[in-house]
Amino acid sequence: MEKRNATSDFILLGIFKHTRSHLFLFMMVLTMAIASLMANALMLLLILLDPRLHRPMYFLLSQLSLMDLMLVSSIVPKMAAAYLTWNKSISPAGCGLQIFVSLTLGGGESFLLAAMSYDRYVAVCHPLRYPVLLNWPLCIQMTLGSWFLGAADGLMQAGTTLSFPFCSAHEIDHFFCEAPMLVRLACADTSVFENVMYVCCVLMLLIPFSFILTSYGLILSAVLHLHSQEALKKAFATCSSHLAVVALFYGPAIFIYMRPKSYRSANHDKVVSAFYTIFTPVLNPLIYSWRNSEVREALKRWLGKCADYKCQQTY
Repeated sequence: MEKRNATSDFILLGIFKHTRSHLFLFMMVLTMAIASLMANALMLLLILLDPRLHRPMYFLLSQLSLMDLMLVSSIVPKMAAAYLTWNKSISPAGCGLQIFVSLTLGGGESFLLAAMSYDRYVAVCHPLRYPVLLNWPLCIQMTLGSWFLGAADGLMQAGTTLSFPFCSAHEIDHFFCEAPMLVRLACADTSVFENVMYVCCVLMLLIPFSFILTSYGLILSAVLHLHSQEALKKAFATCSSHLAVVALFYGPAIFIYMRPKSYRSANHDKVVSAFYTIFTPVLNPLIYSWRNSEVREALKRWLGKCADYKCQQTY
């Protein structure tokens, strides 16, 4: 087979067609992406500016918002530009950057959610020892570790994927560059890399997910031993928002990266990828703000200060 010129661009076929129904869907997705950027930016500002939220739990939450903000920013602008201008090409460097950023943020979020489950375990099961078991140095170490492990995975997969020779058909049936989609275009034996990529997915997804399940199993066991309906409600209120985020993240990620090749479908992959790269980032801050009274109170205080400032400007 003819090999692709190393300097030529890839073509992103996208997820939307130029029809009225798909234009409507595109506008909905773009609106959700903008809402995601605004919601996560607001969450970051609230945690940064409100001293009452300067605690390890909210610092981890701020990192989750930062990751979601960066993920949407790295994918949606290119997708929207390609649809609106009909220019669907992306350079190999740009493609590699998308792979690196998406895997860095996805892998980092996987470990960050595990760190957040440990935070909930300590808060519910050992509340009096919380300042000792989850102090600031440990919180910073877990956060940096999440970013580092995600970046290592992203760098390895992006570099290896782009090192393959690609065949003359260099159209990517996706709306952004994702490693499994790009590997399909290689005209070389990629079986070893695919096996390594699968092992990486096990390490990056199943191990943190198992840690999260263990943490919440211990939380449930501790609460049930209290025989207190009030304690059960408090634990549920504390952990339900985090469990919702875990389900929204791990479900699509496992579907994309851990299915056998024979079960893969480009259309299914695009829909699920849109869910975890666009829809989930807008849901995360909403889930935390709805379920967390301290975040709601911080938002009320911030809105009150804005209203007072406008009144002072008027008078």
